[in-house]
Amino acid sequence: MPWPFSWPSYPQDASSLTTSEAINSARQQAQTIQAQAQETATSIKDKASAVTNDASTRSRLFHSFTQPSTLISTAILTTTVLSLFALQRRYLRRYPTATSLPQTYILPSTRRFTRSIFGHVTSVGDADNFRLFHTPFGHLGLWGILRKVPEDTKALKNNTIHIRLAGIDAPELAHFGRPAQLYSKEALEWLTSYLRGRRVRCYVHKADQYSRVVATVYIWKGLLRRDVGLQMLRAGFATVYESKSGAEFGGKELEQRYKDAEEMAKRRRRGMWKDGEKLESPREYKNKYREGGEGKG
Repeated sequence: MPWPFSWPSYPQDASSLTTSEAINSARQQAQTIQAQAQETATSIKDKASAVTNDASTRSRLFHSFTQPSTLISTAILTTTVLSLFALQRRYLRRYPTATSLPQTYILPSTRRFTRSIFGHVTSVGDADNFRLFHTPFGHLGLWGILRKVPEDTKALKNNTIHIRLAGIDAPELAHFGRPAQLYSKEALEWLTSYLRGRRVRCYVHKADQYSRVVATVYIWKGLLRRDVGLQMLRAGFATVYESKSGAEFGGKELEQRYKDAEEMAKRRRRGMWKDGEKLESPREYKNKYREGGEGKG
C-alpha cells in the first residue's frame, strides 16, 4: 500500500545551508506533511461517513418497505391493477368479428353460463340475421361519447359480428339463383325497421357452420325489454326453427313460448298468415332448393 504522503527531500549538501535556513526548511516540510496527513484523514473520514450514511439509508428504506402498512398498500395496489386488467380482458375488450370471440362464448362445454355481447346494429342482411358492431359496456364504455361507431362501409368491413337470430326462421330472399319466398321482403323490412341503428344485447348460444353467432337477441323498446325473435314470431314474419340442428332456443321454456307465439300469429292472421292459407315454411323452401348440401339458414 503506498504511503498517503511523500517524505520531504533534503539537499545533498546540508553544509551549504545556514542553520536558520535549515530549520525553516524543515518546519515548512513538516507543515506540508501535516497538511497532507490532515487532508488524507479528512478524505478517509468523509468516505467512511458516506458509506455509513448509505448503509443507514438502505436500512431505513428496507425497514420502510417491510412495514405492514406498506406491504398492505402494495398488495391492494397490485390486486387492483390485476383485477382491472382481468376486467378489461373479459368484459371491456372489443371483439371485431365472430371468429375473434373466445371459446368461452361459443362452446357450451367451456362456459358455465350464457355469455352476452352488447353492440350497435349496423345492417340487416336477411330477415333472420344482422351485423353487430361490438360496443362493450355501451355508454359506460364511453361509446357514443368519446368512442364512435363507424358508419362507412369501408371502416365496418371485417369489423362486425354476424348474428343469427336463435330459434326462428324467416322467409328467404332471392339468392343463389333461387326465387324469393313469399313475404321475404316484408319480413326483411320488419326486422330492419325494428333493429337497424339500435343497440341490442345478444345472448350467445354457439357459432354455426357459416361463422355466425347464434344468439337470443334483446332490445329495449321504451321501458320494456323485448326478445327480437319472439316479437318477430308474434308479428307473423317468422316461423319456429324446424331443423334438429343449427339453432338454439335458450331452453325448453323459451322454445315453447316461441311455438305459442307462432300459433297465436296464425290464429290472428298476422304478417304472412294474413290470408289464412298454409304457406311453404323456410325449412321446406331450403330443402326444395338444396343442392349437394343444406342451404344457408
